[in-house]
Amino acid sequence: MTKTAPSHAELAKRAQALVPVLRERAPHTEELRRIPDDTINDLHASGLFRMLQPKRVGGSELSYEAIVELTAIIGRGCGSTAWVLANLANHHWMLALWPRVAQDEIWGPSPGAASPDALIGSALMFPAGHAERDGKGFRLSGHWKFSSGIDACDWCMLGGITSSAEGELPQYYVFLVPKADYKIIDTWHVAGLRGTGSKDVEVSEIFVPAHRALTVEEMKGGVAPGGETAALYRLPVFDMFPYVVAGAALGIAQGAVEEFSADIRHRITAYATTLLADYATTQARLGHAASAISAAERILIGNCREAMALAATNAVPARDLKIRMRRDGAYAAHLCTEGVDLLFGAGGGEFLYNQQVIQRSFRDIHAANSHYALAWDIATTMAGKSLLGIAADLPTL
Repeated sequence: MTKTAPSHAELAKRAQALVPVLRERAPHTEELRRIPDDTINDLHASGLFRMLQPKRVGGSELSYEAIVELTAIIGRGCGSTAWVLANLANHHWMLALWPRVAQDEIWGPSPGAASPDALIGSALMFPAGHAERDGKGFRLSGHWKFSSGIDACDWCMLGGITSSAEGELPQYYVFLVPKADYKIIDTWHVAGLRGTGSKDVEVSEIFVPAHRALTVEEMKGGVAPGGETAALYRLPVFDMFPYVVAGAALGIAQGAVEEFSADIRHRITAYATTLLADYATTQARLGHAASAISAAERILIGNCREAMALAATNAVPARDLKIRMRRDGAYAAHLCTEGVDLLFGAGGGEFLYNQQVIQRSFRDIHAANSHYALAWDIATTMAGKSLLGIAADLPTL
């Protein structure tokens, strides 16, 4: 009998149970500079990695807002763990877009396949990879940064640009590469999200068969080569990505509100005999932060549901809607950062100590917002161009 994959409600319950465990492990996760094996095992056992994976291979195949909601729960315990969970769970979703033969190599039943639990990393900085056509495939070389969670992965999705013939534009591809073909380079010595292990990946003149290469055009929405017809798998990959990493930012911010409220309620100021919670400025900052973070949650969940409803009609989002989706995802993360900054500033010198959770929240939220998909200046510039009728020169739009 086939085992039924956990529901959204069950996964939320399991995620919540992990929060205190992850909070306790967070300092060690930072020291390790990657997600501990025990945490990876816990995420596997919970089923959270497979929240968006197709049901046909045992995944839960939840609606896309699940990646925001479930990642945010985990983020209350550990921002680095939430970041890695979101990215790797999203790659299970993305793999469903590849031709079935590529899926079978990873999920089975092809001989030598890993399993439906196999984790897939990514490094999608397209200019970092260069590919030449070679018979029934490509010859790929490149060096990419920021491959989050790569130590736990058996495969990696690598972005690259193919050479173009005279008079033709180069094509943008994402290549599926097995662990044996890439080298991991440990460069991850950073200020925030220290535990994500977002190391460099390098390949040199490796052969990638054609079925493991997917064009960016095939990832912009609609039915992809994988043939999945559920609305979930007709969403545009790159326009939804801000919601993946913003879910981690949301969880970091929600955790900061919880931690601040618990800490400040009983803390006496260092230079007086009054409770910090009795200051109107403290109350106002907490209220402001909670409002910003709540608004961010509504934006992220609401937009994911809107995208799912549109995909259910077999429609691909118009260009201006895609730009708005990217802008809103970045804005939600911007609101989360504003909230954490307000709380960090209200705590005084006490929050400078390494053992303070909000000190880590402050570093992690700013690290999250350095991601291209959440960079507020980039998102607003693109949105402004669109409103002015100036074409955005983004190959992933």
